[in-house]
Amino acid sequence: MSHEEVLERVRATFGADNISTSTFRDNFRLVVPPAKCFDLLRFLKDELGFDMLVDITAVDYLNYPEAQDRFAVVYCLLSVATGTRLVVKTMLNEPELILNSVCRLWRGANWIEREVFDMYGITFEGHPDLRRLLMPEEFTEFPLRKDYPLRGRGERHNFPVITRAES
Repeated sequence: MSHEEVLERVRATFGADNISTSTFRDNFRLVVPPAKCFDLLRFLKDELGFDMLVDITAVDYLNYPEAQDRFAVVYCLLSVATGTRLVVKTMLNEPELILNSVCRLWRGANWIEREVFDMYGITFEGHPDLRRLLMPEEFTEFPLRKDYPLRGRGERHNFPVITRAES
């Protein structure tokens, strides 16, 4: 299925006003509002055969010229049968950094949603075990946000340290 056919089916189902597109370096992207994101992803999987979730990541557009939104969550999909790749992007702003979890659609989303949560602070509602993956639970910041200082905030006190008992 070509990208044009995918776009035609998506627009027929979700309406032309809700979906915008872009292409960058041979990546075809659908940009969808957060409220429609889960339904679109389910449609792409169940109806159009995008059966493999390759990755989920986020982008912080803080201080980007012409950026209208602060964050984007990016889903990279693949149809194993046809080899067609597709990127779905949804935009978020603080304080509403919440999306529906796609773990019900792709079990492999579990850890990558946790990573996005841990690094950017984006919450995935309905996730079976949404907790920090890379940083300790006590950590209060999100290191991949653009407003996180390059040298950190002296957060070493938040990292549990194993000490050797003196004999």
